[in-house]
Parts: sequence; C-alpha cells; structure tokens
Amino acid sequence: MKKRILLMCLAVAMILTNVGCGAGGDLAGQGTEAENNRESGAENARQITGTAGKSAQKNESETEGADMKDQESAVPAVSVPELSMERRTLNEGVDPSAIDFVEKLKIGWNLGNTFDANSDQNMQDEMAFESLWCGVKTTKEMIDALKAAGFETLRIPVSWHNHVSDDGSYTINERWLDRVQEVVDYAMDNDMYVILNIHHDNSTGYMYPSQEYVEQSKAYIRSIWTQLAQRFADYDEHLLMESLNEPRLVGTNYEWWLDLNKKECVEAVKIINEYNQLFVDTVRASGSHNADRYLLVPGYDASLQGASNAYFELPKDTEGNVNRILVEVHAYTPYNFALQPPEEKGSTAEWSIDRRASTSEIDTLMDTLYEKYVKNGAGVVIDEFGARDKGGNTQARVDFTAYYIAAARARRISCCWWDNNAFAGNGENFGIFRRSDCTIAYPEIVEAMMKYCE
Repeated sequence: MKKRILLMCLAVAMILTNVGCGAGGDLAGQGTEAENNRESGAENARQITGTAGKSAQKNESETEGADMKDQESAVPAVSVPELSMERRTLNEGVDPSAIDFVEKLKIGWNLGNTFDANSDQNMQDEMAFESLWCGVKTTKEMIDALKAAGFETLRIPVSWHNHVSDDGSYTINERWLDRVQEVVDYAMDNDMYVILNIHHDNSTGYMYPSQEYVEQSKAYIRSIWTQLAQRFADYDEHLLMESLNEPRLVGTNYEWWLDLNKKECVEAVKIINEYNQLFVDTVRASGSHNADRYLLVPGYDASLQGASNAYFELPKDTEGNVNRILVEVHAYTPYNFALQPPEEKGSTAEWSIDRRASTSEIDTLMDTLYEKYVKNGAGVVIDEFGARDKGGNTQARVDFTAYYIAAARARRISCCWWDNNAFAGNGENFGIFRRSDCTIAYPEIVEAMMKYCE
C-alpha cells in the first residue's frame, strides 16, 4: 500500500517489556492503549468537574453514578447500518467456477508491515525484519483469533530482496523461507485461504517495469517464483499465489498516477503484462497443485485504472485451465476519506451512506470490475482496502466498511482489510486487530465485514 509506515514502533521498543498473545509485545497496540487511557482520564476529569457544583448535596456513590451516565450519553453508540444490495448475475453460458471460488474467500486480513518489512541498513539478524515495522512476531494464537473472529483469508505480504543471495541467483535464505511457511501453516491449520506474494521488491535492483531493467527483473521474478512454487507445490487450493505488489515506476512522476499519454507509462503496463505471464508460466511449470491453483495478477500499481486500461492483459494460462487467473486490485477509495493524511488539504474524516459524494467512487470501482471481469467469469479480489482512523471517526469507518463490503459482495468480489498493527500517532492507522493480546480493537468494523460478506 502507499506511503508505508516504516519505523513507527521503534521509538518505544527499548522500554517494552509486556508480552501478549504469545508474542514479544505489540508496540503500536500498547502505545495506543496508553494514549486511550490518558484521554479517558481527562474526559473523566472533565465530567466530574462539570457535575461537581450540581451534585454537592449528593453522596459520593450517587455522584459517581450520575457521572457515568453523563459519560455514556456523551459518546454515541457505534452501530452497523442496515443495507440491501441486489446480487449481480453472470453472463449466460459463463463458467462460474472462478466466481464461486472467490466468494469462498469471503473476508480477508493482511498481515501487514510484517514479512514485508525491509531496510536499506544491514541487520545482524535478518529474522528481525518480521518485527521491524510492526513491533511483534506472529504467533499461532493470533491466526487462531482471526479465524475465530470470522476471517477466512490471510494475505501474507513478503519482501524477499533482503533475504536473497547476492550472487545473481537470488537464492532465498532457508531460515526466512521456513519462517514464512510456518505462518502459512498457522492459517492452513485453521482451514483458511492464504495469499502469498512478492511485495516491496519493486526497485531497479530487483524488479522494475521499464525496458532498461526487463532482463534483470525477469531473472529475479523467475528465481523467486521457482523457489516458492517448489516449496509450496503440494499445498491445495487454499494457497493462492500473487505475482507482484503494486508494480509501478517508483521514483517518477507517474509512480501513483498512470498517464497513458506518456510512452513510458504505456511501456510499463505492457512490461507488467510480461512479468505476469512469466509468473504464470513459472508456477505452472512446477507441476503438482501449481498446475491449476488460482493465481492473482495486478495491473499497474494494482489500481483500478491499471486493471481496466486498454493495454492491460490477463496472462495466457495452460490448456485446460479456465479462469484460474484472478485479477488483483487495491482500492482505498474514496481516497480523501480512506487514505489521505488528515493534515492534507481535502482530507475528510466524514463518510455517509446517504451522500453520493461518499458512495459514488465505491460504486464506480465495483461496477467497473464487475462489467469488465466478473460477469464474464474472471474472478476479482480486492486484497487491500480499508479506512485509516482519523480522530476517532469510528462510526464513519463502520458505515464505509459495511457499504464497501456489501457493494463488493453484490458483485461477487472478495476483499482483504489492510492491517499494519498501527493504532496511534500520525501515521496510517489501519489497525483493527491488536496483536499484543489477540483482541479486536474495532469490533463494529469487523461486525460490518462479517455481516455483509455472505
């Protein structure tokens, strides 16, 4: 996702001693809990001060009870809205197998800022990357708790480039690959679906979608996916493989905004088509379950425009496979609500089901994907979405989530929430699951997902 939180947890790492959920602690989660406690204490003080004069004749217990009622009434209850959307149908004669499979994914959760963490600094222990950004290592208890909460899919973003040999073969460190597989197995033990990918490896040193770097990039993609395909060949269809994460022209004016009037942008889209085809060919050639497992591919930047422009093409699959290649999209939309930093002009913490300004971009997103792909039998997964916290705008986020999921599922699309274990500070606070103690930080947001994912 865009503008990753890099080292938000490290400032308090040295004072962290609490251990939760079988892990080494949750920096972001604990910091938030402390901040919430401070805010709660201040609010209690304001409530008590405001009622002291009026309650001078009451005894202490009566005053305390009145204060508590005042506090409860001051904070409106968060609730999940009631929605109804008509389920869309497929074109007559279309094979529905891919659409049926995508619907089984239901709601997913991203293990964000974890195995995807990377750094330009040399680290003595490369295994420490797992907790570099999120401040905690993943435990089976976490994945068990997510399954119990209703999540059916776990996306595991992985950056490989800090864990490969420098001899040009890009051989993955065995310890790193073993650890990734261990977490994959946590989900498999829960009968969950898993999406495994190449994540923050988009650079001129590894994979880059420009003509200058095509051969180098293909060597990297081929090597990584050959190794992953071999390692996971015997896993059944619960394991999905995703070619690349948001491939784009990093460091240019077109990194996040694709301009198809520019030669380099059209070239990038076509090169990404080549990379996706190489991914499919490499995985399929490894045999076993890889011969027909479902694969995900993005367009430029994994954006809607990247997947819907005239130059983007789905890879050709091997004979006998029908619609086994799924389209992957990331969509934090509307941007001014879901992703834009609060301090920027145009950002808003408000979102309403009753306002077309709130819902129209979501409708356009879902309709475009449905018309181009879903109704023709090609499955679509939005495997990154969400809305960051903006000053405690929980009800708006709940309404947004309910509408987003209802709109997606009406069009037979499944979605995965981006969770970076961030709850406090000025960064992208997408956390909804506290890894420190395996609890849901925003139960109404999760309730909205579960209510409309059926």
